[in-house]
Amino acid sequence: MTRPSPAEALRPRGDRPLRVVAVHAHPDDETLATGVALAHHVARGDTVHVITATLGEEGEVIPAELAHLEGSPELGAHRRGELDRAMAELGVEHSYLAVGASRTTTPRWRDSGMAGSQAAEHPRAFAGAPVAEAADLLAERLGILLPDLVLTYDAHGGYGHPDHIQTHRVTVAAVASLPERLRPRLFAAFTPRSWVLEDRDWLAEHVPAGAGLTVPDGDDPFAPSVVDDARVTHEVVDLDAVAHQVRALRRHATQVSVFEVPDGPYFALSNGIAARLAGREGYAELDPGTGLPIG
Repeated sequence: MTRPSPAEALRPRGDRPLRVVAVHAHPDDETLATGVALAHHVARGDTVHVITATLGEEGEVIPAELAHLEGSPELGAHRRGELDRAMAELGVEHSYLAVGASRTTTPRWRDSGMAGSQAAEHPRAFAGAPVAEAADLLAERLGILLPDLVLTYDAHGGYGHPDHIQTHRVTVAAVASLPERLRPRLFAAFTPRSWVLEDRDWLAEHVPAGAGLTVPDGDDPFAPSVVDDARVTHEVVDLDAVAHQVRALRRHATQVSVFEVPDGPYFALSNGIAARLAGREGYAELDPGTGLPIG
């Protein structure tokens, strides 16, 4: 099954480069969830900009040599540096969801951690921010960047993280608030169930038994963003983008472990669950008025 790309959903715009904005919750989300699309659009000559809501202060740290950062005040600053280097690898512009001149260095809100955590009670926790206030900040940035396309999470935030869900809400509200003549097309990342099953088979064949990683099988639960194939209406498939995505993920060393075999790369987060980097991402267009997929 071949689907059009989000760019192909646009009205004909001549030969001018597109403007693409991806809105994410924490450093590394941009490369994990939309890295193929970001690298693909850069290679097309489009202008690509990532907006990040927090510094990821509550992230779990994988490498033993960096374990002292977990839970410390220094983790956010370290992840800011990781994100800077990852954005350079992808060749994209970047800013934070922040006020005025601070947007390049200091987000307005901080990582909320998982639901029920102590971090969620912090007065600056992003998940607890007034949606209207955050949407106004984002709408201001979108009014300057004037994107043709905006990419973000589905209503479940991909896998249910409160900051991802909040990012979806804020992005939908921001796009909806723009004048219709400036309103970009809004897409959320979804994954066809058939892709996940194919990737699990691939991982079972390629991840060494002694790697210390968990390889999900066909009976394991799916993330909320994994949906029936028919619900995924658009896709970006670009094997050439994978090398850029891998280099960017390696810059997020506190959060992501990347592995390569002759047939391709895969990665794992702190949960030790292997996931394939297959050079493909699924999307569905969202109605800014409802936040729900169109069609």
